[in-house]
Amino acid sequence: MAEVTAKPDLDRLADGAKQAPGRGLPPVHLWNPTHAGEIDIVIRPDGSWTHEGAVIGRAALVRLFSTILRKDGDGYWLVTPVEKMKIEVEDAPFTAVAVEAVRDDEGQAVLRFTTNVGDVTVAGPDNPIRVETDPGTGEPRPYVHVRRGLEALILRPVFYELADMAQMRDGVAGVESAGAWFPLEPEAPRP
Repeated sequence: MAEVTAKPDLDRLADGAKQAPGRGLPPVHLWNPTHAGEIDIVIRPDGSWTHEGAVIGRAALVRLFSTILRKDGDGYWLVTPVEKMKIEVEDAPFTAVAVEAVRDDEGQAVLRFTTNVGDVTVAGPDNPIRVETDPGTGEPRPYVHVRRGLEALILRPVFYELADMAQMRDGVAGVESAGAWFPLEPEAPRP
């Protein structure tokens, strides 16, 4: 695939994203622009972002776009104060590329995940870990909630690290973080 460096519609979105005041994540959940459309951006299962079939190679641009990503009932959107553009997400919008077992400020054991776009999230009641079964392979497909309905697919090497940390509880392997227990096995289908 060819690599995208910049295109007019990407530049326009980037300029809109830069209008967000302050530091940190923009308040996309509060923005309701009247102009809406679609843009040919696809987030692939491996975490790569493409525009018109070409990989967006500028990491800073992908990071910027990730900060204005929002999931609504009708799909995923890049949202700025003046417009929102629908995009396609083939699996989860992010991938969890690292996990670290640490203690928080209160001394509680937590699992801290880092995503491919630099977000850091601590698994817990507000950011659960869930495991599905991949219908194509039958293998576990684990996810962690990152923010506002957006999840990260936990990459296989990271999932292996979680498996190494796992403990058994009621015959099920799982991990604990921020006082919450997360089974590392997909839930069995209920009859």
